[in-house]
Amino acid sequence: MPELPEVETIARGVDARLRGDRIVEVWFSEHREPFKTPPGRQAKGLEGRTILAVHRVGKHIVCELGSEGLRPSDKGLSPGTPGGGSPAVGGVRSNGQNYKPEAQWIVHLGMTGRLLVTTPEGPVAAHTHARLRLASGRELRFVDARRFGRLEFRNLRRGTGFSGAGREPLTIEAEEFAGLFRGRRLAIKAALLNQSLLTGVGNIYADESLFRARIRPRRRAGRLTRAELERLRLELRAVLEHAIRLGGSSVSDYVDADGVRGFFQLEHCVYQRTGQPCRRCETPIRRMVVAGRGTHYCPHCQR
Repeated sequence: MPELPEVETIARGVDARLRGDRIVEVWFSEHREPFKTPPGRQAKGLEGRTILAVHRVGKHIVCELGSEGLRPSDKGLSPGTPGGGSPAVGGVRSNGQNYKPEAQWIVHLGMTGRLLVTTPEGPVAAHTHARLRLASGRELRFVDARRFGRLEFRNLRRGTGFSGAGREPLTIEAEEFAGLFRGRRLAIKAALLNQSLLTGVGNIYADESLFRARIRPRRRAGRLTRAELERLRLELRAVLEHAIRLGGSSVSDYVDADGVRGFFQLEHCVYQRTGQPCRRCETPIRRMVVAGRGTHYCPHCQR
């Protein structure tokens, strides 16, 4: 499943290419699984709207949408800061008028989902479930072979905007981070995967950050020292930021908004390296199961 760096990379790519563009026509497949909001209601809500910004919230991609009256020539300054889990909340159009998003299109990629920017003439991949034709002549497509992804439309005039359940790992401060794990009896690996605590962290980056922080994945979260938790917080942020710079980890189906694979998998220290020598001490990497997830670690470096 795409994790925070992969979702952040896709969101930034879509934002850079489609911010200010207008949705003129929408097509959805007949498969019901990808739709958290009925496709007919999504199509009606999306058509005619302008894309004000695209950003990440946890493992979700959120497209902030303006009213039907906005056109690409009306786009103004940055409506918000894409990425980092910070939603776009408004901006200034070129004519000096303020605006706020009036709707959101929310994409969860599931296990194998892709969000691609292409042209109408581009070959349509199997398992394409959404095609948004834009005024610029481009298309935004959602492709998902296993259909675990979800598409949702929210009218902000009638309800609240999307927000993640947990804290944002790229911005959380030391005191709050330590407080998330205080008194918890579950393994620290399981705690990192708990989206109600930290949003966006998955199997790859939990393993990699625990290795870099020299912490054994099965250690009880509530028994880690304050120094160990601070080391973990810093290493988690560092590994996520580095993975974003390299375009994420392509270990399965993941590609960015242009269909390009990431490169961070080439720098994995433990994830899916069972039996290979540790990059620090050359001890063979081991695999175990924690909270039902395959977990990779170095028995010498991680205590």
